[in-house]
Amino acid sequence: MPDYRYIVARAATGEVLHWNLPLTEVEFGPEISGPGSLSATLAPTFARSLGDMLDAGNAVIYAERNSKLLWGGLIWRAEPQGPKLPVEASGFTSYLHRRFDLHGNLGGRGPYVEADPCQVIRDVWAYAQEQPDGDLEVVVDDTKSKATAGTAKDPYTTHKWDARNLGEIVDEMAEIDDGLEWSETVTWRGRRFERRIILGAPKLGRRREDLTFTTGANVVGEPHVIEDADEYAQWVIGLGAGEGKRRKVVIDGARNGRLRLEHKLETSEKDETKVKQRTRRERMARQILPTLTELEITNHPAAPIESLRIGDDVRIRLHEPHTTYDGWNRIVGWTVRPGDGETPERVTLKLERTVKPEESGDQAEEK
Repeated sequence: MPDYRYIVARAATGEVLHWNLPLTEVEFGPEISGPGSLSATLAPTFARSLGDMLDAGNAVIYAERNSKLLWGGLIWRAEPQGPKLPVEASGFTSYLHRRFDLHGNLGGRGPYVEADPCQVIRDVWAYAQEQPDGDLEVVVDDTKSKATAGTAKDPYTTHKWDARNLGEIVDEMAEIDDGLEWSETVTWRGRRFERRIILGAPKLGRRREDLTFTTGANVVGEPHVIEDADEYAQWVIGLGAGEGKRRKVVIDGARNGRLRLEHKLETSEKDETKVKQRTRRERMARQILPTLTELEITNHPAAPIESLRIGDDVRIRLHEPHTTYDGWNRIVGWTVRPGDGETPERVTLKLERTVKPEESGDQAEEK
């Protein structure tokens, strides 16, 4: 059984208040472009004596597994329910949703013209943490993207009189087409905690040939593979910019012995080559019928829990009584449930297709 430890510290100073908080019913994990969360319960035996240190909005909690930090965040709620004390926490980026731009343009760092959204996110954190009593010592990666925020005609501006929410500014940067994704990590630096925002441009993660998830090895529970043909198509009609006879029309398809199903993809592309590329990508995405959104796993040499990374593409092979599945999926989050007594440790992966269909062409392109 792995050794889990839950450490509580003051948010502003890092002073450790408890090195091994006796929590039960623990669930925690990260997510892509989000803070992640933790929920747990402080047992009745300790709720009275230790409850005061769970200072909501002023304390942080870390989850450690075999001496390696897996998650960290701010405690936002610790409300007694009878003899028990449930605890709820969110990653450090949740703090930005409780902070605002009081000076405008992030203290003079903007307005932004063709600015890298990665830099805007760094500026948000710098602004938040330079204010009195606002320094969480969060470090942001120096990653750069090719996307831009703001133009000469329409700069990205945050006015003082609007008092923009800092968390919403980060969300807007992550929504820019082909821009970036982000997540959070915590690590030990000697005896101190390092809180870091990792940026990926345009995406986090990579293809992991070294990890596999297979029935009979590290897959447990009953995998729920969905076969929904609402988005399925072997033939895609790609439409470019323009109207009438001048509009580029591209058809990409492949016969596979199934009933022919078609999908129309409208784009604003003027270049026929780009229309062809997007149409081919869309057809390949829509020709995948099975969908797997969650998978329960255990720790295993084929994919150790500490090797999981947000955004990675992993191969999954399922050979269940009513399900056969072999494909690549992207990890967009996970939830760890540490073992307790006879209950074994479990991790639920949150997944999406490695190649996804566009939502609705250029009106809501995939980020």
